[in-house]
Amino acid sequence: MKKIIIFSLAAIILFLLAFNPFGETPAVKFLDALNNEQRAKVQFPFDHTSKTFWHYFPASMTPRAGIQILDLNTTQKQLFNTLLQSFLSETGYSKTQKIIDLENVLLEATGDSIRRHPEKYFIAFYGNPETDSLWAWSFEGHHISLNFTVLNGTISASPRFLGANPATILSGKRKGERTLDREEDLGFELVNSLSDEQKKTAIFQDSSPFDIVTTNSPEVEPLNPVGIKFADLNDSQQIIFLKLVNEYLATIPVEQTNKRIERIQEEDLDMLRFGWAGATALGKGHYYRIQGQSFLIEFDNTQDNANHIHSVWRDFDGDFGKDLIKEHYKNSDHHKH
Repeated sequence: MKKIIIFSLAAIILFLLAFNPFGETPAVKFLDALNNEQRAKVQFPFDHTSKTFWHYFPASMTPRAGIQILDLNTTQKQLFNTLLQSFLSETGYSKTQKIIDLENVLLEATGDSIRRHPEKYFIAFYGNPETDSLWAWSFEGHHISLNFTVLNGTISASPRFLGANPATILSGKRKGERTLDREEDLGFELVNSLSDEQKKTAIFQDSSPFDIVTTNSPEVEPLNPVGIKFADLNDSQQIIFLKLVNEYLATIPVEQTNKRIERIQEEDLDMLRFGWAGATALGKGHYYRIQGQSFLIEFDNTQDNANHIHSVWRDFDGDFGKDLIKEHYKNSDHHKH
C-alpha cells in the first residue's frame, strides 16, 4: 500500500512538472501573485497589436497596455522588482530606478501629479511564460521602454529606450546629480578626441535634431551612413568608441552583453560609424548616432536647454524579438505542418 501511495505521488509530481516545464521563474511568480482582474489587464496574446507599440512620453499623454505599478500591492511590487532585476544588469536596474525617481523631481518642480508620478509605469505580458516556449513582456512609461522577447530561455532585449529629464538636477538637495551621464560624457570624449580632419567626417551637421531621428517607430531600417568609420580612428579613439557601445550594452546581463559584443566584433566592427550633430560641449544641443550592420544607437540632448536626454538601442532584425520569432516558426513542429 505504501509503495502504491509513493508511486502515485511520484506520478502526480511528474505530471505537474510536465504541465509546468518552465518552473517558478520570476515572471511566473509575478503573474501568479496577481488576482484575476489584474491578470486580465496584464496578459495578452503573443501577437497582440500593442506589443510593438511603444513610447517614452508620460502615461497620461500616451496610454499604455498592461497594469501600472500603482495598481500593485507591496508583495506584487517586490515580485515585479525581482523580475525586472532578472532581465537587467545591476547597472541597467540602477539606471532604470534613477530615471523613475526623476519623476519625483519633476513633481516637486511642477506640482503636476497627473503627468509626474513614479508609479505610472506599465507592465504587459504577451503569451504565457508558464506554458509557452515563446513569450514577451514590456515595461514602460515616461523615459523608459524595455521590451523583452524570450524563446526557450534565449532573450532579445530591444528596443531599449532610456531618457532623463532633467539630465542634470539644477536645484534643491540633489543639485548637480546627473542621469545617463556616462552615455553623454563618453560621447563628448570621443568627438573631442578627433582631429580637425576627422571631425569633418564625424560631424555631419552643425545643429542637433530636436529628438532621436527614429522616435518611437515600431520598426527601423539603417539610417544614412553618416560619420566616421571605426577603422579610421586611432587606437585610443577606438577604445573610447567601444566603451561607449558597451555602456549601452551594460544595461543587460553580462552573458547577453558578451554574446552581443562577439557578434559586433564578427559582423559590425569595420562597418561601425560614429556621427555627431550640434555642440561639442555641455550646455547646448547635441546628438550622436552609432550605426552598424545590425544595430543603431541614438542619443539626443537638445530639449529644455539641452538638459533632457533621449537614448535608444535598436536592432534592425531583432527588435521585438523578430529574429527569435523567425527561429520559432522555422523550427516549430507545429508550424512545419
